[in-house]
Amino acid sequence: MKILIDADACPRPVLQICIRLGRAYDIPVWTVANFNHDIASDHPIVVGDDFQEADMKIMNLTEAGDVVVTGDWGLAAMVLGKGAKCLSPMGREFHPEKMGFLLEEREVKAKFRREGGRTKGPKKRTSEDDRRFELYLEKILLRKALG
Repeated sequence: MKILIDADACPRPVLQICIRLGRAYDIPVWTVANFNHDIASDHPIVVGDDFQEADMKIMNLTEAGDVVVTGDWGLAAMVLGKGAKCLSPMGREFHPEKMGFLLEEREVKAKFRREGGRTKGPKKRTSEDDRRFELYLEKILLRKALG
């Protein structure tokens, strides 16, 4: 088991929580980014900047039982299909049965933007988001530890 982080857009507090909990549970933390973020982790991986290169690397590294941290719904759907757990940096655990709806919503919003519409961006991150992320990650790690 390992924690894989889509590090391109991962907030620093989330990365720090992953590293701290990874050490507490003796689980290696891998980060994948398409440029050097000066990230300290057990296994920092830097990939090129080709379209979806970081996602493809994460997908190839993911094994059943791993925990993947990403805000990318497409990547979340793929790693769930491999038997991994997936958590957003906001502390939302992704579930396979809800991915169809999320991907459809993503496509509808993308189409709207391509046609000139504007959608809201993400809300500003709060300390409550960090607490929620830590709580959900620790729940996942505890379930794995208790097996």
